[in-house]
Amino acid sequence: MITVSDNAKNYIDHLLAEQHKEPGTFVRVGVKAGGCSGLEYKLDFDTMTKEGDEMYEDKGIKIVVDFKSLLYLYGTELDYTGGLDGKGLFFNNPNATRTCGCGESFAV
Repeated sequence: MITVSDNAKNYIDHLLAEQHKEPGTFVRVGVKAGGCSGLEYKLDFDTMTKEGDEMYEDKGIKIVVDFKSLLYLYGTELDYTGGLDGKGLFFNNPNATRTCGCGESFAV
């Protein structure tokens, strides 16, 4: 399962309204090879599910992840920061053994 912090929920709700996304839009998260630590997070809005997708809902936010990515993301919390070091969504991934300095890639 992937969860959403209160801060991330508020930010995602704001983005959905600001970008006038259609009803049924969800957050698609995933993992792909790349980045300085070996694996890179993917994050986007989507409206179409694919075969092998798993859907979760937390705090009213629907999250879809493909099965292969779920192996790396299970138990992850999607969070948001608006701090001086950067602003945006990030992943609190308990499976990551190493992350890069920017937080966009990880290793397990």
